This record gives sequence, C-alpha cells and structure tokens, in this order.
Amino acid sequence: QVQLVESGGGAVQAGASLRLSCMASVDSGLTFKSYAMAWFREAPGKEREFVAAVSWSGENTYYEDSVKGRFTISRDNAKNTVYLQMNSLKFEDTAVYYCAARRFVVVTAQKEYDYWGQGTQVTVSS
Repeated sequence: QVQLVESGGGAVQAGASLRLSCMASVDSGLTFKSYAMAWFREAPGKEREFVAAVSWSGENTYYEDSVKGRFTISRDNAKNTVYLQMNSLKFEDTAVYYCAARRFVVVTAQKEYDYWGQGTQVTVSS
C-alpha cells in the first residue's frame, strides 16, 4: 500500500509559478524507488487528464503537450517525494492536481495507476 499526500497548491496570477509536492508513505516491502510517479489534473467540467510522469530513477520523464517547457517533474527518493514545478502558469492550468503511483514501469495512462492522493487545488487567474 502507498499513501500519497499532495501539497503546494494555491491561487496565483497568470505567469506565476508554483511547486507541488507529493509525499509517499510506503507500507509494503517495496520502497518508494519501486514506484513510477505521475501527476494528473482535473479541471471543472472536464475529465481527469495526464500531466507528467517520472520513472523510478528520475531519469525518464514524460509530459502532456500543453505543459512541455513550462512544467518539470522530479523526484527525491531519499525524501519519498515527487515534485511538479509549474512555471508560466496559465488560466487553463486551473484544476485539482493529483499525484499517482504505480509499481515499476512508468506509463501515462490514468487507469494504470493504483494509488492516488486526495488532490491539491491550483487556481490561476488571468
């Protein structure tokens, strides 16, 4: 089992930056390094969508096209934490952001992730 807790959301103006954090507590015999991590988001009236993902080592990262060049996903395995640095925020980035985990192989499909946090709200005003 993995428990995920997001933090760092807030209300900002367009063009600002935020850094989201997701701390993982791993109960099983596996360690945080055994899990690929990802961020998804859900905007009002829209389906949840993939934002970014990172492999267990941090070497491989993947991004949704609209956030490429603006968002950076990273992880600190010593701290059991994954981050999402969001720069040049836009109104359309407004959403609840969710952290997710799955064992071993990093993928971008939402249905493949087994563990989810409760989400953190990001609101960008234009």
